[in-house]
Amino acid sequence: MNQITDYWYALLAFAGLTASTLLTRGSFSMLPASFKLPARIERALRYAPACALAAIITPEVLTKEGQIYLTWQNDKLWAVLIAAAVFYKTRNMVWMMLIGMSAFTLLRLYV
Repeated sequence: MNQITDYWYALLAFAGLTASTLLTRGSFSMLPASFKLPARIERALRYAPACALAAIITPEVLTKEGQIYLTWQNDKLWAVLIAAAVFYKTRNMVWMMLIGMSAFTLLRLYV
């Protein structure tokens, strides 16, 4: 491709991504105020952030170089289990992150 084609391709991609972002993220604010989502959908949407976070973290923790990595040497898995135990016991997100990341760092450095 030459520079002119690259420019138009990038411009088209930018415009398409902008439009899709506005339509998907802005659709709720563009709806009339009288429009109300069903209660079932509103309840389901509360779990969306946790599901997205799990979908991002799980492959990182459970795989190594594209292969499933479930061994006792998996530092990330131990750190997640420690962080989950801290959260279960304290229900404090800050302590969970602090102790989980500390555990991961110590495991990575010394094991």
